[in-house]
Amino acid sequence: MIPPVPSAQVDDLVRTALDAAISLPLGSTAITYCEGQFGEQDGKTANGLVRHSEKYEILSVIDSLQAGADAGAFLDGTPNGIPVVASLAEAIADAGFVPDYLICGVAPADGLLSADQRLVLLDGITRGMHVINGLHEFLNDDAEFVAAALLAGVTITDVRRPKEKKDLHLFSGRIFDVTCPRIAVLGTDGAIGKRTTATLLVQALTAVGLKAVMVGTGQTTLIQGGKYGVALDALVPQFCSGEVEHQVVRAFEGEDPDVIVVEGQGALSHPAYLTSGHILRGSRPQGVIVQHAPKREVLGDFPMVAMPTAASEIALIEAFADTTVIGVTVNHERMADHEIGEAIDALEAELGLPATDPLTRPLDDLVAMVLRAFPELEARVAPAPR
Repeated sequence: MIPPVPSAQVDDLVRTALDAAISLPLGSTAITYCEGQFGEQDGKTANGLVRHSEKYEILSVIDSLQAGADAGAFLDGTPNGIPVVASLAEAIADAGFVPDYLICGVAPADGLLSADQRLVLLDGITRGMHVINGLHEFLNDDAEFVAAALLAGVTITDVRRPKEKKDLHLFSGRIFDVTCPRIAVLGTDGAIGKRTTATLLVQALTAVGLKAVMVGTGQTTLIQGGKYGVALDALVPQFCSGEVEHQVVRAFEGEDPDVIVVEGQGALSHPAYLTSGHILRGSRPQGVIVQHAPKREVLGDFPMVAMPTAASEIALIEAFADTTVIGVTVNHERMADHEIGEAIDALEAELGLPATDPLTRPLDDLVAMVLRAFPELEARVAPAPR
């Protein structure tokens, strides 16, 4: 295996920083609704909020199939005190009060609500909860939801609703003025862990003294409270590259970061999504990390299509854009721990690139991956405490 660059103490720094962040007071309280999908591909919004939220204090997850579980233990094997409950009534009873927000935590490929899902969200509105909706179906255009919200005196936020076209941006070339390294976290499929890896990478880099900023490209990052980002798959394609560029430039000018990490969407090879292409064109990353699930045999929502290999995706990315893949991160779904280690070793041997699993391996492996590709950043890494 390719050895990490920084010391093993880096991971302790990261874990300490994450523990400190978890203990900070959050803003509004929220329940996330994810019936039948928590821990699954179509539950990725709820999954993401359980792992990381800067904007909402997540009190519980609604999924009757997993009721009784601790959400953190169920997802990652580490309890986080967020219970999974069977219904909205049970979630409110568990909280002891009506929380501020009900967040739609499901993210189906078609972006539409089922009849049962509509009833739960309408119930939340009737109880006085604001609704956060990340689907393609805009509830502020639905007469029933609008009327219910008016009667209850609450708001509905359609996270994916684009800005007016007059406020959107075409590609301008301003990305060439961004002088810090830009790293895109792409993948071999949708809902494969790109956002989670990007979030952990930013936290890991920050913990060692680098100023890292994330630019989100999907609805979940925006719901989590990301400062810079756009729901890319809801835009007219003409503006996609320009909006990615605009958000990266905003992050650069607003934060003066050492590194910008751009969240990926879908996969460049995916037959249903083009967003990875816009991310590569708009952010023009100098480095790419590819997230891959070795045990996934077909695309998650498109089982008629076989999964690409990590090698084929890397070749496609490097042929499509003027960039270099700097490492591979593993999604360990359906893998025992020894299989994760074997997969990491096999990828490194095959590709000649560092590989790791951010959720089960030391986070300093991610830092090492970046420093290996951008050694000029090493001078800015804070010394480990004695």
